Amino acid sequence: MGEIRRAYLAAAESAVALLHHPSVAAAWDKPSALTEFSVAGLAGHLAHQVVRVDGVFDAQDGAGEEPVELLEHYSRSPWVQAGLDHESNVTIRRSGDQAAAGGPVALAARTAELLGRQRAALPAQPGDKAVHLPSGWSLRLDDFLLTRVMELVVHSDDLAASVGVATPELPPSVVDPVVELLARLAVHRHGATAVIRTLSRTERAPATISAF
Repeated sequence: MGEIRRAYLAAAESAVALLHHPSVAAAWDKPSALTEFSVAGLAGHLAHQVVRVDGVFDAQDGAGEEPVELLEHYSRSPWVQAGLDHESNVTIRRSGDQAAAGGPVALAARTAELLGRQRAALPAQPGDKAVHLPSGWSLRLDDFLLTRVMELVVHSDDLAASVGVATPELPPSVVDPVVELLARLAVHRHGATAVIRTLSRTERAPATISAF
């Protein structure tokens, strides 16, 4: 099994542990650290990353389609630079609320169940598998998994900050590809000079190099 598949399983395991944390249930109905998300909705959105991967095993794959590269995938995705009120982002928040509707215990248990299934299923997935996305194009399976690892890492930090616990510590095998992806996206959005200045010259750094 490849490195990114192992990284996904490690990130998902960490997210499941966070969903089981008592602080998440205690803050369930409170606002989260992420604008417009409640803690419940954010927890649902975090869990949904595991749901998305589970859907890969049952859905028709993207055989016969030419998968797009990751930068093109993000360039095509409307939510990346859309405002909070854009339909794509409203739908994301609504989906998080729906996923969390059964409460924190049910959400954590269901996510753990799906992860258990994935531990057995992922190694058997072919290396050239293409995943057809609802947006209308395909990604290579390992590229798709990298997008989920990024979401799991970023939103685990959001959820931990929302409920007052430490951000889960993850190994370099998980964090490094996420940092690389975010850096590539930041360069794509802001240009190499802006990113280099932010990382090396505070006196000339732009206000932000956020990837999203």
